[in-house]
Amino acid sequence: MSSSLPRIIIVLIVCSVALASYGAWYSVLSGKSATVADLQNKIDTKTETVNRLAATRATLASIANDEATVQNYFVQEIGVVGFIDSLEARGRARGASMRVLSVSTGGTAAQPALVLTLSAKGTFDAVMRTVGSIEYAPYDLSISTLSVGWDAKDSWHADLTLLVGSVPATRSATSTPSVSQTVSALAASSYAYF
Repeated sequence: MSSSLPRIIIVLIVCSVALASYGAWYSVLSGKSATVADLQNKIDTKTETVNRLAATRATLASIANDEATVQNYFVQEIGVVGFIDSLEARGRARGASMRVLSVSTGGTAAQPALVLTLSAKGTFDAVMRTVGSIEYAPYDLSISTLSVGWDAKDSWHADLTLLVGSVPATRSATSTPSVSQTVSALAASSYAYF
């Protein structure tokens, strides 16, 4: 029996050392596993942020053209002369003489507008076609007053007041931040967390 007792003691010591080593190794792996899980959560969060940025970039790029199109419906304060010339050209194209009697600013600070007083003269058909052409022009405009009168045989006149949406010179399409600037700012703010 004496020879088996040292073997049992050695086996117990080896088993104890093995269990202690296993416990220590398990606690190290548990800590590393928690660290890996935390890193995976951070990676998932950053991946989601990058995906949102990509979607935002795509959305902004797709609406950039829409913004330019919408800006064309407003008259810039510095482009009033060109707009007046286009109104007069519309009258000439339909056989009426068009004159701009006055131009002033109106609307609100949030929605600026130009107020134009116009007069068209010519045949009834030419005057009404000119008024219709102006009314359906590709601008943000509305006719606030309209009066049509007969001057003489085949001579009519129409006096109208237009409200035309405008864009201040400081808020033109070229002064708005570009899509790439906006996305770069978003990307910089999200990557600051890395």
